[in-house]
Amino acid sequence: MLYVVRFHDRADRLAVRERWLAAHVAWVAARRDRVLVAGSLRAAPGDAPVGGLWIVEAESRAEVEAIVATDPFWTEGLRERVEIWHWSKALPEPALV
Repeated sequence: MLYVVRFHDRADRLAVRERWLAAHVAWVAARRDRVLVAGSLRAAPGDAPVGGLWIVEAESRAEVEAIVATDPFWTEGLRERVEIWHWSKALPEPALV
C-alpha cells in the first residue's frame, strides 16, 4: 500500500534541520525500499523549509509510524507533527514523479 506522509516542522528549529540534514538524508537513502519519494516543502523556491513530504510503500499505517519514529528529524525534535494518509494512486504507471 502507498501512504503520503506530510511533516510540519517547528518554526523555531531551523538550526536542528541544518545540524541533522546529512544524517536525515543518509537515513532516507538507506530506506529507499520503503520511502519512495522524499523532500522538503517550501512556500517558494529558496524559502526556508516548513516541513516535508514522503511517499511510502508499507503494509500498514503502523509500519509507516515505525519508520517515521526513527528519522533523525523526528528524534531530534525538528518535526512538530505528522499526517499519514493512505494514498489511492489514480494512474497505473509505476513512476511517482
